[in-house]
Amino acid sequence: MNYKRFILLSDYQTNCYLLWDEKSGESLLIDPADQSKEIKDFIEVKKLNLKYIVNTHGHGDHIGGNRYFKELYPEAKIAIHSEDANFLLEPRLNLSQYFEVQIVSPSAELILEDGMEIQLGDQAIKVIHTPGHTKGGISLYTAPYLFSGDTLFAESVGRTDFPGGSFTTLSDSIKNKLFTLPEETEVFPGHGDFSTISEEKKFNPYVGEV
Repeated sequence: MNYKRFILLSDYQTNCYLLWDEKSGESLLIDPADQSKEIKDFIEVKKLNLKYIVNTHGHGDHIGGNRYFKELYPEAKIAIHSEDANFLLEPRLNLSQYFEVQIVSPSAELILEDGMEIQLGDQAIKVIHTPGHTKGGISLYTAPYLFSGDTLFAESVGRTDFPGGSFTTLSDSIKNKLFTLPEETEVFPGHGDFSTISEEKKFNPYVGEV
């Protein structure tokens, strides 16, 4: 599986990831936080077929580009966990009512649940339900890569003081789901630097061994 990171929204530094299967050209966009000509141009230069727009959770700094990319690529399906699907349509829930622009995304066309697999060519991406930041938070795993959204950061974790958040639930998601992945798994979070499962087990002050 190939990937490329794009950093969107200067105030939030949201990591948006484009994944694609080289053989088939099928691709998936994770957490388009905003409009991005850079991503559009990259998709077109690589001649990729964008099949899915996947939100790891429903907050505004991860869904703000849904409508832009859906209009560019109408065949791409917007996908999100069932617990966060209504965030797409409600600025109060996705917290964008506190932004300058209230965000209303198109509705989800693919409802994700724990254990589902999203196929790009002959390669599979596994959906891992990792609630705690939001009730419908997910991570995406395709060995050796984990796209952890706002669940797990490099030596940090997602905030749990928003509605629906729970540190106990978040900690359980990380320790009992993400930390069971191979230690060499590379962690690509929703914000900030990359890490590995091994490093987070050892050094994360919130959920690690220290």
